[in-house]
This record gives sequence, C-alpha cells and structure tokens, in this order.
Amino acid sequence: MKQEPLTVADCMTPARVTIPVTATVTEAVQILLKHKLLGSPVVDERHHLVGYVSEQDCLKHMLADSYYREDSAQVSDVMRKDVLTVNGDLSIIDLAQTMTGEKPKKYPVVEHRRLIGEITRTDVLKALMSLRSWHQKTA
Repeated sequence: MKQEPLTVADCMTPARVTIPVTATVTEAVQILLKHKLLGSPVVDERHHLVGYVSEQDCLKHMLADSYYREDSAQVSDVMRKDVLTVNGDLSIIDLAQTMTGEKPKKYPVVEHRRLIGEITRTDVLKALMSLRSWHQKTA
C-alpha cells in the first residue's frame, strides 16, 4: 500500500488572521498583539495577498510616530511587498528542502493570488514525522 504524497494544502493552517492593506500601522499592531502573532499576511478587498507585515516592520514606525507625535503610517508603506509564497499543490518534501536554506520560517499559501493559508516549519516537521511513522508501520 502506497501513501499519497503530502502537499502543502494537506498540512497548512487555513488563513484566519489577515491585515487589510488599508489599515494603519497602529491597527496592524493591534491585530498582531490581539492574536499574539509575529507577523501577518496583508490582503486587499478580494483577499489577494499584497504583502506581509511583521512586528519588526511596525516597530520602527511606531517608534518614529511616538517620537514625532505623528499619525501612524499605512501598512502599505511598511509591509514587505516581495513575499515568498507557495502553492497548495506543492509537495511537502519539496517545501522541506526549500526550508533548509535561509528562507522564511512561514510561507503564505496562495492560489491565483488569493491567500488560502499559511505553512510553517513546525507544520512541515509534523508532516515529516507523520510520514516517518507511516513508513515505519508499513515496513
């Protein structure tokens, strides 16, 4: 009996927390803090991935805002626009190989530019452990 190859879609976490591209940095920080996240995908009104914003991206601007007592910058001004993404049909083994390099620890999963989930190194490790267990049981 052969096991079907695991894909990113099999192992990802569905997208649950996103930041609207129209948000201010202050609003983004509130979302990150509320959900205890280090970063989050930024999406447009069609749920298309347009960027990624991290605590680090926000920190610099929040510091400047508090020093100069100015209004908060827009997320679109501070987010990373060159986000590395993966498709849901990618093999989990292929993604694991990519993740061994100096790549992100978390990838947004997109289909036709639309955000459908996120996958982390932890998700990939769990998948590899389940594959290992399956191979040991069938050996």
